[in-house]
Amino acid sequence: MRSYWVLGGLLLSACQSASERPTNFTACTEPRPQICTRIYRPVCAELGTAGMLKTYPSDCSACSKADVQGYTPGECS
Repeated sequence: MRSYWVLGGLLLSACQSASERPTNFTACTEPRPQICTRIYRPVCAELGTAGMLKTYPSDCSACSKADVQGYTPGECS
């Protein structure tokens, strides 16, 4: 089970330090987006469950999902 802390509006996992993430990682913030445009600028999102990665069409669509911690630009490899 992961523990989470809210620090300055960012959700950080106790099991994964910020230094382990890429320097271009952007954490999702609250409140989450309710409506997103249909722009296609893919991002690779980190899901809270087991650190899985999933490609979303945009940063907005990724952060609108409650289980997404944050994202990096571009599609997941």
